[in-house]
Amino acid sequence: MTTPEERLKAMGLTLPAVPVPVANYVPYRFAGNLLYLSGQGPKQPDGTYKIGRLGRDASVEQGYAEARLTGLQLLAVAKAALGELSRIEAVIKLLGMINAEPDFSDHPIVINGCSDLLVEVLGDAGRHARSAVGMGSLPNRMMVEIEAILLVRN
Repeated sequence: MTTPEERLKAMGLTLPAVPVPVANYVPYRFAGNLLYLSGQGPKQPDGTYKIGRLGRDASVEQGYAEARLTGLQLLAVAKAALGELSRIEAVIKLLGMINAEPDFSDHPIVINGCSDLLVEVLGDAGRHARSAVGMGSLPNRMMVEIEAILLVRN
């Protein structure tokens, strides 16, 4: 059986550095066997974000790619909290927020970028409940922000 880290490597993916919070919060918090991951965005390797609003500046495909990158960021925070991703018993819930025009309607397709990645890396443990909603704006004018709740093994 392969580990999530081995699956990432086989996919040619590496986890990014965990960003240092720029405000008064922590990247993650435990509550019993639940691990709450603060909202993460699609930070580029140079520390910047592609900016724009879905339905105006960016396509659904670009949003999907940004959500996938955000999924890698969530996995990086989880690994920092847990030491190894195999401790994730289940992804319980995602909240996907999309910087979108009022008439944009493809929120679920965009957030599938993250959802698909989690299932590819974690298998059935990556399947989750989810909300995908549009926002008037997001920090740094990024396209996507996603937070997660994970069930972890001791």
